[in-house]
Amino acid sequence: MAFKIVFLGEFGKAFVPKRAIPNLRGYMLKAGFNEVPYKFFGLLFYISAFMTTMIFIILIFPYLKRFSPVEVYLYSFLSWFLIQLFFAVIFILLVYFYLDLRIYIRTKKMEEQLPDFLQVVAANLRGGLTFERALWAAIKPRFGVLGSEMAKASKKVMTGYEVGKALTELSDKYDSLMLKRTVDLMISELESGGNIAELIDRIVDNLKETKLLKDEMSASALAYVIFISVIVVVISPLLFALSFHLLEVLINFIDKLSFATQSVRSLPFVFSKVNFDVGDFRKFSIITLFVVSLFSSLIVAIVEKGDIKGGVKYVPIYVLGSLSFYFLFMKVLGTLFVGIL
Repeated sequence: MAFKIVFLGEFGKAFVPKRAIPNLRGYMLKAGFNEVPYKFFGLLFYISAFMTTMIFIILIFPYLKRFSPVEVYLYSFLSWFLIQLFFAVIFILLVYFYLDLRIYIRTKKMEEQLPDFLQVVAANLRGGLTFERALWAAIKPRFGVLGSEMAKASKKVMTGYEVGKALTELSDKYDSLMLKRTVDLMISELESGGNIAELIDRIVDNLKETKLLKDEMSASALAYVIFISVIVVVISPLLFALSFHLLEVLINFIDKLSFATQSVRSLPFVFSKVNFDVGDFRKFSIITLFVVSLFSSLIVAIVEKGDIKGGVKYVPIYVLGSLSFYFLFMKVLGTLFVGIL
């Protein structure tokens, strides 16, 4: 057990800068993790070291035998360092992408449940309960993560914790400006002794109106989404497949014309053969469709959701759909053009 702690947890913690530890802790809380997974970071380091070792032994070391010992040492150090750095950057980006996406999904779920939760709290307050009791009574299983987080905050308050401090810590667990503003308004109203139930009702009305406006904006952008989707998923693959087969026909025609002109020596001109591989155009088409569909899915996400993170689910749909239609059109057009070739 001690072996695992030293070589995973402590080793993972050693590669995290001390200045980044407080920010990393807050970032993990927003992603729903109560502790920083240092053991997982240490495991990633060992995985990257193992992959670096395999690449060095298989691909690089055989080419270093012809150099002097000093050069071998220098090149080995540089290659090892660069390969390890490459894998470290890749793993860091993947972990950051996963955490950022998890924070976004967690925040969106909370923001969808927040108006209904606040509405229940306001009803409890109008029923004569104190604010602390109203929060506790509003916790229902249907509120999911928000309900569990509110339960933790309510337990803190019942054990003598300040209400404002408990709610502030709750808002720090989410990357949501909506929740932060709501908590600030409630805390200021509690401190001033105002009518908190009336304030919560106004907040709920404002949140529902904001959601309605976002839904209307998303609906109005539906035509743009459909247009981009049809162009990227259907039209572009069709045009690339048609261009490929037309290029094959053109090259075949020029080759035949070249052979005919070379056999007839009385002609004052001669057509030369085309030195072009249609396979290169096919590779170019696939790469272009991949890039276009990838960025188009991100554009659709921005148009529909207002955020790239909300449209990550569109990326495989657009990429796989575009490439699938491309291969389908290649097959269909190939049967149509076979007589011409």
